[in-house]
Amino acid sequence: MLDHTGIVVRDLERSRAFFTRALGPLSIVLEAEVTAEQTGAHNHAGFGAGGKPFFWISDGARPSGPAHFAFAAAARAAVDAFYEAALAAGGVDNGAPGLRPHYHANYYGAFVLDPDGNNIEAVCHAPP
Repeated sequence: MLDHTGIVVRDLERSRAFFTRALGPLSIVLEAEVTAEQTGAHNHAGFGAGGKPFFWISDGARPSGPAHFAFAAAARAAVDAFYEAALAAGGVDNGAPGLRPHYHANYYGAFVLDPDGNNIEAVCHAPP
């Protein structure tokens, strides 16, 4: 089981703003920031829930991507809200909200490319 993961982004401020807006409908918020002075290398922003960051973005020499991250949504409406918020934050459509029965009968997901071209997904596995 993963405890946390992270990626390097081109523009930390832009990506922080994108993920703040896009992940908000999933109740994932900016939980922590760590400076280059503290780490000796790079600045980091950690998103998570309940005081625990589990998705980190960092500045660095070059972006990590493209990568794929799927965030769990409690309900299909949260997937829809994620998609709309991510597009409004500057994301690019990579798959509108809907069922993906080729994964399983209740797989309801939406996909958006972040500012670095990473494929960011929100998915709900619950029946309607």
